[in-house]
Amino acid sequence: MIIPRHSVLLVVGMALVSLLLGPVSAQDLPPVDPLHRPFDELLDVYVRDGLVYYQALRADRGKLDRYIASLDTPNVVAAYMRWNQDQQAAFWLNAYNAFVLRTVIDHYPIRGRASGYPAISIRQIPGAFERLPYRAAGRSLTLDAIEKTILPEFRDPRLYLALGRGAIGSPRLRSEAFSGNRLETQLKNVVKECPTRSECILIDPTTNLLSVSPVVGWHETEFVAAYATSTDAFPMRSPVERAVLAFIQPNLLATEREFLIKDMFRVAYSDFDWQLNDLTGRTR
Repeated sequence: MIIPRHSVLLVVGMALVSLLLGPVSAQDLPPVDPLHRPFDELLDVYVRDGLVYYQALRADRGKLDRYIASLDTPNVVAAYMRWNQDQQAAFWLNAYNAFVLRTVIDHYPIRGRASGYPAISIRQIPGAFERLPYRAAGRSLTLDAIEKTILPEFRDPRLYLALGRGAIGSPRLRSEAFSGNRLETQLKNVVKECPTRSECILIDPTTNLLSVSPVVGWHETEFVAAYATSTDAFPMRSPVERAVLAFIQPNLLATEREFLIKDMFRVAYSDFDWQLNDLTGRTR
């Protein structure tokens, strides 16, 4: 059977932390960058566990449109080069995620017929990633351009796991905006979360299989450069396999580590689920 991840353990753990440390208030966290505060508030309202109330967001789209417009003002264009790397990276993560939301609501409800993808999918929107242009920081870009030409400059593959691609199979869209002064903590949380989501990592001892999100495969070079040499374990594995194992091991359950240390498993990329991450009408 697949090694379970019981939500009750998370609940108990959070309760113990609360008892020992007391509740964590918003004042205990660094404030969100002012530029991204409207997006932070929007995500808090319309996103739940990575799913989006697209119908409600479309009805209240003015807030999203104003935020997107704020990403290309003269002040932002002038300030961008003075920002530190975390501020710049947070800017592009938020821009990407906001552009995805706008792409969906511009065509919502989606009912497509293109073969190879679900009928309700962002992939049913012609050119959603490779052709539709948006403006940010004085530049006109597509979603693919942000992912393939801008984010690689930061040399941090964790960024790709912070992109909400408008799909069930994508990394979980967070209910908060990324912020330069929080980015390292936020990316660490992205890494910790990966082994808890089957869309990212799935360990199945019954088939001796370690399934990995194809997002890693899309950016294999970056993951290998960042992680392949950070462990001496599994010396006979390929560079990308060692990178995946180094990436996930610190956040695995003990039983999962015991399974992997036997080194009897195979690694494969999972199929990406392009079904729209739409919470409208869901009971979840």
